[in-house]
Amino acid sequence: MLKIENLHVTVGESEIIKGLSLEVPAGEVHAVMGPNGSGKSTLAYAVAGRSGYEVTKGDITLNSKALNEMSPDERAAAGLFLSFQSPMEIPGVAVMNFIRTALNAQRKQRGEKEISAAEFLRFARAKAKVVGLSDTKLKRPFNVGFSGGEKKRMEMLQMAIMAPAFAIMDETDSGLDIDALKMVGDVVNDLRAPENGGASRGFLVITHYQRLLDHIKPDRIHVLADGRIVKSGGPELAAELETHGYDQFAGEAA
Repeated sequence: MLKIENLHVTVGESEIIKGLSLEVPAGEVHAVMGPNGSGKSTLAYAVAGRSGYEVTKGDITLNSKALNEMSPDERAAAGLFLSFQSPMEIPGVAVMNFIRTALNAQRKQRGEKEISAAEFLRFARAKAKVVGLSDTKLKRPFNVGFSGGEKKRMEMLQMAIMAPAFAIMDETDSGLDIDALKMVGDVVNDLRAPENGGASRGFLVITHYQRLLDHIKPDRIHVLADGRIVKSGGPELAAELETHGYDQFAGEAA
């Protein structure tokens, strides 16, 4: 599925990711946890191909396809999805037009038939109910005037509609209340279900806290500190981090 080998990433003049290796097999959810400034978002952006995040060494592959030289849209067409920590607003672009255009662009690159406006409308409305977005919100400009929680619900709507092969969730739980956390878990668990192709889909969940992982049960947890993975373990590692914090790994990261 997703394989990262000896990754080094520079932002500006600073090396942020310093020899990181990670593999997420198909059908699994892995969580990356770590303190502020450890490189979690940099890792997400580098995998997604965001401008300004320069991979100076190492390889990133998705289903054995090399991502390093792909543009962000090519990575998306290959099945990669990134849920942003701080989703942007796009004035003048309607929610439904934006998502349908993105979906059809991916379908076209994969040689698939485009979805009609009527079919998309029915599909999107059904998914919107799951994430708790009203029809009124779907008619507005993309994320304009939305609260932080509503923007995260919009991210989950896009993920539910796109049904990506591999999703990276960059601190999706930031600013969410209890009901919204459950909604995020519902979307992920639906995509993980065997009848929805979950056996061939993977997730990388980036978070500070265990609370999201109560709704999304990870197969593995990795601790990121100073641009390196310093410890990996099972789901019980999240509880250990809640109790003892990240300072215990400061020496290992140095």
